[in-house]
Amino acid sequence: MTKQQARGLGKGLGSILGEGADISQFRSPVQYVNQTVGSGKQPSEGTVRLIPVAEIRPNPFQPRISFDEQALSELAESIKALGLIQPITVRRVSDDGYQIISGERRFRACKLAGMTSVPSYIRSSDDVGMLEMAIVENVQRENLDPIETAMSYQRLIDECNLTQEAMAERIGKSRVAVTNSLRLLKLPAKVQYDVKVGNISVGHAKVLLGIEDGAVQELLSDEIIREGLSVRALEQRIRAGVARNSAKPKIQKVECDLPDEHYKVLDIIGRYFDNNVTFKRTADGKGSMTVRFASDAQMSAFLEALQNKGL
Repeated sequence: MTKQQARGLGKGLGSILGEGADISQFRSPVQYVNQTVGSGKQPSEGTVRLIPVAEIRPNPFQPRISFDEQALSELAESIKALGLIQPITVRRVSDDGYQIISGERRFRACKLAGMTSVPSYIRSSDDVGMLEMAIVENVQRENLDPIETAMSYQRLIDECNLTQEAMAERIGKSRVAVTNSLRLLKLPAKVQYDVKVGNISVGHAKVLLGIEDGAVQELLSDEIIREGLSVRALEQRIRAGVARNSAKPKIQKVECDLPDEHYKVLDIIGRYFDNNVTFKRTADGKGSMTVRFASDAQMSAFLEALQNKGL
């Protein structure tokens, strides 16, 4: 029994997946070729460069003061196998020194994995406008893989303080396209890698996103590669597995075609609940909205906001 199967797959779905042949040959670490930062060079902001570990310094304002050692070890093992899929973000503080803006956990895992250089976005922390233009220009080149595109969108949100709606306007994409792209970052690292290098398609990934169990997502990704499953064949295999599985894995129905007004509601309410808000909508406009909250404090903050607006 594999490690993933030990995590609680039901008999029905587990039986259709099985162990199968080893497909590790399809997964080699992600490489960033000819992009190493060298002495005297001034790399462009908004691009990825390999920076020597010795030149990277932690952020003294890092809010997290403790890191789960087991989780770091697991991330380090993933990095050894797949490489660092999502680079860290740094800013230059001297000719040969960089300070982490975001990604210290990934940086620590890279060191634990024995990496001597770490893929890093280089940005100026005091010129968000220039960074925004650099990222948008990079996205508009249209030669990025789906995961690189999704990470660029996420950077615009996190580092340039753009909403999804504002970002969609900047890059000339629909709000639905942006939302669907960002959802790819919810997949496990192994599945993200498969999308990144083309082992599976974005269509496959969208189907896998309908399954909540990351272990099942990984196993199904293996099956797609091993058997060359089409998107339709994948959907049929999942339906068959669910039908035979007495302990059914949770399948979430994804509704992406929403009016702009719905996305505005998601934006507003999501601010108070870490974006843990989902819509389900049918063609005739009926549906439901689900809000998941992590604590009483989140609900209190939302209530206070409503009261301050006189609602």
